[in-house]
Amino acid sequence: MTAIILTLSIVAFFSVIFAIGLGPVKVVPANVIKIILSKVPFLEEHISHSWTQLDENIVWSLRLPRVLLGMIVGASLAMTGTAMQALVRNNLADPFILGVSSGAAATATLGMIFGVFSFLGKYALSLSAFIGAGITIMIVYTLSRVKGRINITQLLLSGVAVSMIMDAVTKIITLSAPNALGLHNAEFWMSGSLAGAKWAYLTLPLVTIIICMAILLINYRGLNALVLGDETAGTLGFNVKKIQKMLVVVSSLLAGTTIAVSGTIGFVGLMVPHITRLLVGSNHKRVLPVCSLIGGILVVWVDVAARMLIAPEELPVGILTALFGGPFFIWLMKKKNKE
Repeated sequence: MTAIILTLSIVAFFSVIFAIGLGPVKVVPANVIKIILSKVPFLEEHISHSWTQLDENIVWSLRLPRVLLGMIVGASLAMTGTAMQALVRNNLADPFILGVSSGAAATATLGMIFGVFSFLGKYALSLSAFIGAGITIMIVYTLSRVKGRINITQLLLSGVAVSMIMDAVTKIITLSAPNALGLHNAEFWMSGSLAGAKWAYLTLPLVTIIICMAILLINYRGLNALVLGDETAGTLGFNVKKIQKMLVVVSSLLAGTTIAVSGTIGFVGLMVPHITRLLVGSNHKRVLPVCSLIGGILVVWVDVAARMLIAPEELPVGILTALFGGPFFIWLMKKKNKE
């Protein structure tokens, strides 16, 4: 276990360094490391200056925040997928099964096309998406409660119903778009992208993922028991109702925060938990940290592909994850049917 985490941490580090250097304008890894170290207090005087100002602007202002955001988003999606699969006891569940992405898309498009949330300033897009995600999950949670506790079947059905309603609202908004540019921006964002990454966007998702990871790791035994069924978990002494509430809140917070900064990047939360279980088994104490590293590495490299495939233009990350994730989902479904 320690060896796997150490190996993945090393891979993640080199992924960040090489991903920063790749793009229409390439920067050699040595200069990437020097530029980053030159920004560390007390070290700048000891770093030999062997790069151009253009390299520094590209590395520090554009690519480093983007790559770090990719690591955070990938880790968050993988953890959310793991939590959702434990909650609903279904390995085909993903982070957006409760309609969070649809709610975020509805309010985000409303802001992008009609400027409804322009009063929120430069964070209008992220905040509007988070508001939509929050409203959606509150509705789904309220509808899923039966006799004071969460009914899993009701939760899933409510998520599907609310998701369809929010998708319909989004369609109405996009069809009413007064200009093509706003519609293009909305469609690009809904496809999932890290193109708008800024240093200021890293703080909230990073704090959120650290807190949620800690909560999930503290309750890893409860997650292991929940997979066996509500009755079994209750017999083992776990408060099933409390664990379910915790998972809904944590999953929604992670998914909502992620969507707010990157749009909807699908299939990462579905694929990565399965890949992780093949490596370390089903114990959530091992699954959570490993899947967060794998998820981060995956999104970073998919984003590199999105930047380079049709450079200088770029593809939305969500489109590429869907192209890879779709066949994986079909294989998984077929495998599950055979079992």
